[in-house]
Amino acid sequence: MNNITREGIAAELSGIEYPVRINQALSDALNAAGLVVVFGASDDLMEFRGAIYDELCVYDGGTAYVDRLGLLPERENIDDDSDLQAYFTRKPKAVPIEALWCKEDGYSWTYDTTIPHASFEVVDDGYPYCRGIVFALVDVPEVTL
Repeated sequence: MNNITREGIAAELSGIEYPVRINQALSDALNAAGLVVVFGASDDLMEFRGAIYDELCVYDGGTAYVDRLGLLPERENIDDDSDLQAYFTRKPKAVPIEALWCKEDGYSWTYDTTIPHASFEVVDDGYPYCRGIVFALVDVPEVTL
């Protein structure tokens, strides 16, 4: 890994084949640099790799919310009162990343966010599949619980 910036990682990932596989060395480098790679999988998943390692079901599109603590859980999946309290503390400061399903010609997945990011292309059998993004955790709000 030569260029551990969001632009450098996006350049290295551009043209990666679907399904995206982030090897352990790259995952460790992303994590150490505080970078997050976001890409689509199948028709329902928004994948996060690097400083956030998670996924979110976004069938037909949806929105993820992130802060420096990571990906916010989906509200409907929270049962514990202390987890609910943490969610309501984090949500107002969290930044949305919208997963767009088939909203742009030639792509199954694209993403829209105000977080500064660099984009890369995932291909499937040589055709565009997804335009993923790379962002830095320092560019999203810090939250104290």
